[in-house]
Amino acid sequence: MSKEDGKVTVEIFGETHVIKGAEDPGYIQKIAHEVDKKMRLTAQRFPRLAAHQIAILVALNLEDDLEKLRKEQETLMELLGEKTE
Repeated sequence: MSKEDGKVTVEIFGETHVIKGAEDPGYIQKIAHEVDKKMRLTAQRFPRLAAHQIAILVALNLEDDLEKLRKEQETLMELLGEKTE
């Protein structure tokens, strides 16, 4: 896809999506691929879940990961702040 129009076509969990954004198309494709992979792995672990339930579970897991990274970053920033004082 053209970088100028800011649109990238990706496939996630068997569905095609057009993503519009300012990021590099390769980066958008990479994160879409990771989301697709996580959804497929979750579907394998929980085959009875509907697609929307899989998406919610993946979103919750990603937010959990993000929150843990935020706390880790906060702790590291505090440690760095203590060292510079």
